[in-house]
Amino acid sequence: MGHGILLSGAENIDFMVHGLMKYSFFGHEVWITTTHVCVLIVMLILVGFAFIANRCMMKATEIPGSFQNVIELMVEKLDGMIDGTMGKSAPKFYNYIGTVFIFILFSNISGLLGLRPPTADYGVTLALGLITFTLIQINKLKFQYTSLKEFWVSMCSPLPPWCPIWLPINLISEIAVPISLSLRLFANILSGVVMMALIYGLLGWVATAWPAALHVYFDLFSGAIQTYVFCMLTMTYISDARGDS
Repeated sequence: MGHGILLSGAENIDFMVHGLMKYSFFGHEVWITTTHVCVLIVMLILVGFAFIANRCMMKATEIPGSFQNVIELMVEKLDGMIDGTMGKSAPKFYNYIGTVFIFILFSNISGLLGLRPPTADYGVTLALGLITFTLIQINKLKFQYTSLKEFWVSMCSPLPPWCPIWLPINLISEIAVPISLSLRLFANILSGVVMMALIYGLLGWVATAWPAALHVYFDLFSGAIQTYVFCMLTMTYISDARGDS
């Protein structure tokens, strides 16, 4: 115990997830960790921002102010990105892709606020990958398979359904989707967290001011790239499942 939620600006800096408090749940010991606290902080900030943005747009004027301009630009750019990838199916996924994009982006750059990025915890990225995987399978069942027989034929492809030699390989390729999505995001963000923790922990007072340039790369640049990659792959997989590609 005694570990804070801050990555920097504290003594004994490290990059591990620590338990802050514990409680009993049906006889099992459950911990509240630094990740839970950081996710809560990120969510509260995003919900607060969404509430303010909603109030602003309810009173939108023909000549927008600065904040209204920012909101409209964000929505326009996100919708444009989704339109360019998903085509006619895009409107159905504006809310999901937009929400995931904003959550991952803000989680990735939360290191600039001194937090340990929630996406540096595999429990967070795996959950995001599983949600995407569920959407992919739902769309496959809806648009590609009309019966269990068609699903079986697809899993046995390219061989005939009576020779399911390729079944394990095809199943592994399906299961690999959420694992690859989540591991890619997790590993890239964690590597930045580890690098910054080592710099602050090993250099001490020498690491003053100049590490800000590294934060720009590891938190801003790399965080934005990984957000874009995750969302682009999500849209590509879903479009392919719907037969739009």
